[in-house]
Amino acid sequence: MGRRIGIIAGSGEFPFLLLAEAQKMGYSCIVAGIKKEAETDLKNLVDIFEWVDVGDILNLISFFKKNGVKEVVFAGKVDHRKIFNKEEFNKISRSFLAQGKDSSPTSVLKTIIDYMAKEGIKIMDPTSFIASSFCQESVLTKTKPPPTVEEDIEFGFKIAKNIADLDIGQTVIVKDKAVVAVEGMEGTDEAIKRGGRLAGEETVVVKVSRSFQDARMDLPAVGLNTVKSLVEARCRALCIEAQSIPFFQKEEAISLADAHRISIVVKKP
Repeated sequence: MGRRIGIIAGSGEFPFLLLAEAQKMGYSCIVAGIKKEAETDLKNLVDIFEWVDVGDILNLISFFKKNGVKEVVFAGKVDHRKIFNKEEFNKISRSFLAQGKDSSPTSVLKTIIDYMAKEGIKIMDPTSFIASSFCQESVLTKTKPPPTVEEDIEFGFKIAKNIADLDIGQTVIVKDKAVVAVEGMEGTDEAIKRGGRLAGEETVVVKVSRSFQDARMDLPAVGLNTVKSLVEARCRALCIEAQSIPFFQKEEAISLADAHRISIVVKKP
């Protein structure tokens, strides 16, 4: 086996894309799939795979150690609402997570990263594996945003950056220069749908990174499922921050957006 890398896999396409790129680069991939989050298809694509409970951190560390893994990346989403389900975490993990300053995603992940580092396992920045998924400033769709949408994007972008830096969420939904919904623990897709229920069609979705984003944890991303949520909510546009938000399944997502006259805009801060 070549150089080994561990992957902690949550839901979505991110684990598949990162896995494929790591394998192209010659890595032998050892994957810990989070139960009830990761896709079962992953286990057929890797050298070593094991299911782990989201609340069993010691078992996660043990899995990587016994397979000689010293470098690990997070890939995919884990429902942050599980932090409130005490049954998801064993006693040791609950005690361990209580050492964090709060229960925000950043704090929880930082506590895990620091603890794993003490155990000799380094959490890596995954961006080198997904460099092709980042976008330059542009309009990606053939559907161009009208002036009113551009105004909503400008309005929402500043608010989204402030919300993100407060570690509340990284997505806001706006309409007519009014905030309709702010992403919370439910995640981007559910926030988009909630915005549609509250304000009807023609909402604008803006997703950004934190000003001091630690790419090792909670890297914001969009993809085909995001655009499917836009279609369901009858949104008018999606704006993402340039060179900060990976865009997975890009071609298929852009095609779907154009089919529903949805603009996708990439904007610099």
